[in-house]
Amino acid sequence: MKQSRAMSLIESLANVAVGYGVAVVTQILIFPIFGLHTTLAQNLKMGAVFTVVSIARSYVLRRLFERLRRT
Repeated sequence: MKQSRAMSLIESLANVAVGYGVAVVTQILIFPIFGLHTTLAQNLKMGAVFTVVSIARSYVLRRLFERLRRT
């Protein structure tokens, strides 16, 4: 069964939201182990940057694989 466009959008948004949360929680837990001490606001901003980079990476790879599939 094919996924509707609406469900694809919901899945994509959920993936981004969960990824953002995982990034922020991971930073909060891991950074102090390496002697890095950041505020919650800094962690939220860094999580946002990592999320944007992740979305761009995912998009580029998806387009690359789509191009490879067509050849």
